[in-house]
Amino acid sequence: MASSAQKLITSSFFGLTLLVAFMAFLLKFKSSQKLFTAEELSLYNGTDESLPILLGILGSVFDVTKGKSHYGVGGGYHHFAGRDASRAFVSGNFTGDGLTDSLRGLSSTEVHSVVGWRDFYFKSYKFVGRLVGRYYDSQGNPTKYLKGAEAKAARGAQLMEKQKEMEAKQPSCSSRWSQDDGGEVWCDNGFPRLVQRPLEIALTGKMSRRCACYSEDQLGQPGLEVYSGCDYLAKRCRV
Repeated sequence: MASSAQKLITSSFFGLTLLVAFMAFLLKFKSSQKLFTAEELSLYNGTDESLPILLGILGSVFDVTKGKSHYGVGGGYHHFAGRDASRAFVSGNFTGDGLTDSLRGLSSTEVHSVVGWRDFYFKSYKFVGRLVGRYYDSQGNPTKYLKGAEAKAARGAQLMEKQKEMEAKQPSCSSRWSQDDGGEVWCDNGFPRLVQRPLEIALTGKMSRRCACYSEDQLGQPGLEVYSGCDYLAKRCRV
């Protein structure tokens, strides 16, 4: 009886010790992650060589000093330094209002791409803290905007996978391009046709087409377009 009680006390003590150690780890981890304001983050834009170079994406802040040649003054990515310019990672607008953390109006796949960039920085650079504002509150907790962006990115990933599966059922054309000869598409089996991407509107809000190979008995399907200047049953077309 006494032995059983002693084992119970020892087990409880061991469990409590583990819990205390785990809580201490969490507190240490949280305390090591600095919370930045936008004004504070702007100081780390590479213009002061005594400070590291930091950038934010979706509110996560990374030390990119080891990439100084890219993120420092005069570097091709200097516009990202000292701020959270999440939108610019997919918009390509690196001036004025384009350098914003707002993802308003972006498609689900574009938001998925931004999340992908964030994952890249987690893998490639040191995570140093969070930016208080749109994506994290004053306590460093995720806001509804971050949760919404991540949910939208997940939908984008699902749509991309679905489109990939749909397009795999109809093989794409082979293609090549050179400055001297221009472009050419061809099919080893079948005939090249332009066809609307089935989920493109849902993905990006834009219309786009791809080149796919169709057998002769499929050529009567609606929505298939012969390349301009190309014979109906040609296997190669100039583009």
